[in-house]
Amino acid sequence: MKPLVRNAALNAYIEVSRSLGIDPQALMKGVGLDPVGLAVQDRWVPGAAVAKLLELSAAASRREDFGLLLAERRRFSNLGPISLVIREEPDVRSALELLVRHQHMYNEMLHSRLSEVGGLATLKVTLEPGDAMPVRQGVELAVAAFQQVLRIFLGNRWQPVSVCFMHGAPTDLRTHRRVFGPVVEFDREFNGIVFYADDLNVANPVSDPLLRTYARQYFESIAVSRDTTVLDRVRDLIEVLLPTGRCSIEQVASSLGVDRRTVHRHLSASGETFSSLLNATRVRLAEQLVPNQRHSLTEISGMLGFSAPSAFSRWFSERFGCSPRQWRLQHARRQFSIEDPAGAHAGEPGTE
Repeated sequence: MKPLVRNAALNAYIEVSRSLGIDPQALMKGVGLDPVGLAVQDRWVPGAAVAKLLELSAAASRREDFGLLLAERRRFSNLGPISLVIREEPDVRSALELLVRHQHMYNEMLHSRLSEVGGLATLKVTLEPGDAMPVRQGVELAVAAFQQVLRIFLGNRWQPVSVCFMHGAPTDLRTHRRVFGPVVEFDREFNGIVFYADDLNVANPVSDPLLRTYARQYFESIAVSRDTTVLDRVRDLIEVLLPTGRCSIEQVASSLGVDRRTVHRHLSASGETFSSLLNATRVRLAEQLVPNQRHSLTEISGMLGFSAPSAFSRWFSERFGCSPRQWRLQHARRQFSIEDPAGAHAGEPGTE
């Protein structure tokens, strides 16, 4: 199966792209990603699409530092639930080892490894999107994100011994030096950060032993296995692909790096079919979207992957027993009766 990453990996992508004069929506749609869905940080999307998007954006904006511009706007919370635990770890070593051990919880194409030799610690970082493609921007984003975590514990003025990249140096080094300092090096044998091993033993001054116990218990209750089921992955991909108009079993299989027969076989073993998951996802999203007046019914039709509003209306009527418009009106009336019980009975018309 091809690796997935959380939408949080693209935090601030829209803002950075617009500031550089490129069209983020067009670029995202070009790689099969949904710009609207980007707001849902915990949604999983194909890692290869994210890696390709970063490279295309760097080329379109003519900014070799595109990944670093994203990194500068990252927040610690972009790591997801694991950030709550890391904040309470007693020292740098414990926090970094936890982050490396559970990296599959926030980025399945990220592979990092921490080692210690001769008084130096080395954090090596690689990205494996599942397809042969350039990953320069993604690698720089990942290395910068790790350095930000280290600086949370070691201070904003902390500097590593060196920051290494396998690719060549950019034409303009200013952003790289701003982010990493003067120690950034290129054309090296690995991507990653080298620092003094003693830094791993620096205590976390804000760690609370009691709170750490609670944080660990919470994390263990939600921690996911590396062996995420195909059923879970298909559900996630259906929700991601619906707004693009390309939600088919062939597209899902392609995103997972398998053929459609393999997807059919796994779903069948779980008592599901692609059609049953597609309909269940549409029903759940329709129940959320149709009552919301922010989106027109035509927009919702597209968000649910229908080729035309008429097709959406027929499908909705079959599932809910009324048209989307009637459902929206009924929901609005229920809301009105809850908010104004007296007015709900005074002067209410007797017919639809």
